[in-house]
Amino acid sequence: MTTQLVYRYLERIGNLLRAEARQARPGARLQPVQLEILHYLSICNRQSDIPAAVTEYLGLTKGTVSQTISVLEAKGYLEKVPDTKDRRVIHLKLTEKGRAVVEKSLPPAALRDGLSSMPPDQRELLTRQLAALLQGIEKTHRYEEFGTCDHCRHLRRSDEGPLCGVTNSPLAADELDRICRDYAPVETPIEKVA
Repeated sequence: MTTQLVYRYLERIGNLLRAEARQARPGARLQPVQLEILHYLSICNRQSDIPAAVTEYLGLTKGTVSQTISVLEAKGYLEKVPDTKDRRVIHLKLTEKGRAVVEKSLPPAALRDGLSSMPPDQRELLTRQLAALLQGIEKTHRYEEFGTCDHCRHLRRSDEGPLCGVTNSPLAADELDRICRDYAPVETPIEKVA
């Protein structure tokens, strides 16, 4: 029964948050999947702003992501930028219009209000429990883990500042709290299963 209740609560919360996010962007005329892609691009780092990472993070098909990106680009919410080192790689960057939609609609006020109605210790406990649930689902079902650079095993400290151990590139302070597809939790070794 616990699993059914947790599912029911998460499903209802997700539906309410999506409904509110849709209402918060009148005039934008975006489908939920389009808003989800814009939100992802607003929180990911420069290694993860590529179509393949969007596909992995949202669990969508390549075709859906490709078509949705084309629509968002045509509407002026994002732009495709070739990688400076590998021209075959395309980065997806939010435009001012895309950032404005994300800022107006996410996170929905209902979530902020719901969390603010809880005592601080309960908010912290909920955050830790949801993180543990997410990690359990990702590990058990071998989904890619997306996490922030500041909690990643690949983070390296140097005299010049933080570095990504995967790309050996410097990380700006504002990049440390962005999510990355190369994330590996500090407390566990990297395990790739074929």
